[in-house]
Amino acid sequence: MLGPRLVVAGVSSGVGKTTVATGLMAALAARGLRVAGAKVGPDYIDPGYHALATGRPGRNLDAWICGEESIAPLAGRAAAAADVLVVEGAMGLFDGAAVAGPVASTASVAALLEAPVVLVVDAAGMSSSVGAVVRGFLTHDPRVRVAGVVCNRAGSAHHEATLRDALAPLGVPVLGVLHRDDALLWRSRHLGLVPVVEDQARTRAALDRVAAAVAGAIDLEAVLALACAAPARVVPAPPLPGHVARVRVAVAAGRAFSFVYRDNLEALEAAGAEVLVFDPLTERRLPEDADALYVGGGFPEVYAAPLAENRPLLDDVRARLGRGLPTWVECGGLVWLSRSLDGAALAGVVDARATMTTSLTLGYRRATAARPTVLCDAGGELRGHEFHYSRLEPHGDALELRGRQGTSRAGYGTPSLLASYLHLHLGGAPAPAERFVHAAATHRERLARVRGLRLVKPVRVRRA
Repeated sequence: MLGPRLVVAGVSSGVGKTTVATGLMAALAARGLRVAGAKVGPDYIDPGYHALATGRPGRNLDAWICGEESIAPLAGRAAAAADVLVVEGAMGLFDGAAVAGPVASTASVAALLEAPVVLVVDAAGMSSSVGAVVRGFLTHDPRVRVAGVVCNRAGSAHHEATLRDALAPLGVPVLGVLHRDDALLWRSRHLGLVPVVEDQARTRAALDRVAAAVAGAIDLEAVLALACAAPARVVPAPPLPGHVARVRVAVAAGRAFSFVYRDNLEALEAAGAEVLVFDPLTERRLPEDADALYVGGGFPEVYAAPLAENRPLLDDVRARLGRGLPTWVECGGLVWLSRSLDGAALAGVVDARATMTTSLTLGYRRATAARPTVLCDAGGELRGHEFHYSRLEPHGDALELRGRQGTSRAGYGTPSLLASYLHLHLGGAPAPAERFVHAAATHRERLARVRGLRLVKPVRVRRA
């Protein structure tokens, strides 16, 4: 069921969407409401902040990767047993990746959810012109209802009054005006905000300040009224894999590898996997009873030295993968499996070396497997996204990638491995999880047969 909900969107990137959206989540939760959060498009860091604000898992709504038909079901899963769902947009309201077209925009997701939009405007350096800006957003797409405005970074009480006067003729409520305040500045890094997992206590304190500022500047009752005006909808459950087998999957976590979609873990669990979380910075071995390995992305470059110093784990990973342990790694996980990162020796499973660059590789990708991999057959198609500053040489050729800049080959794949920069979201695609769990079960059974044979003592035959 989709009940009260709204989308927090911006006129562009960098206007304060995360501050407003996460602050609203935390402020509403502080009032005792059960709040759910979600993020439009591919993102790992913002949903971590949402989870801290709400006490519920952060979710992603990606209409291009998962398909438009999956958005309402995924939002229904996110909002289960919640009083209100707050969805944070991406980029500007109508922006989307060129390769994906309008389907990748926040506006498209808002229309699919029939959700009212709260538009965030960065008012620094602007006064009466705010009326012209907001008027354009009100009329640009009849499918999208901009139901309220929040102005951010106002400079004074006089500035706030000017903004409100400019917006009054438009008939759209000004829900609040946030003034410039150092308490609203969030720490950043080259891929965006610092992940919550790196410093949860400090982030919690910062979030409390944001929630207090939002509660003081934004009319929360009016925000809730907008959310409650969204039409109630009964939506189907999102597709989940069928049960394949009982297996155990080791999943990397901790400060270096925090970029894993919650929906991916739930897809593995639906197929029969028990998730065994381990931290590559501290664990000396993979979980002993793991039947497969999944490593997402993160910041291995920030932790290259301690990752390289954990030789017992790297040696164990290399040995276990050498014996055929089914393995799926993405982006940072690919770097971890490589020979080295900027000279720091790593696992050496993938015969390539990684280096950090100043150039960002970013965008949606259609990927076709050139050979069988642990997630799909040769010719199988996967949809995902890339977001990294590192480069791998050689870059591999297991996947044919098609995106905005053309076609390329990259990645490493075998029937027991897929290692690439491609981030997958399995919210709309259960088949890869089923195949991965099947590979894990097959590997476990093969090892059990081998161990059983080793337990049989050779029979001595006496000669007559």
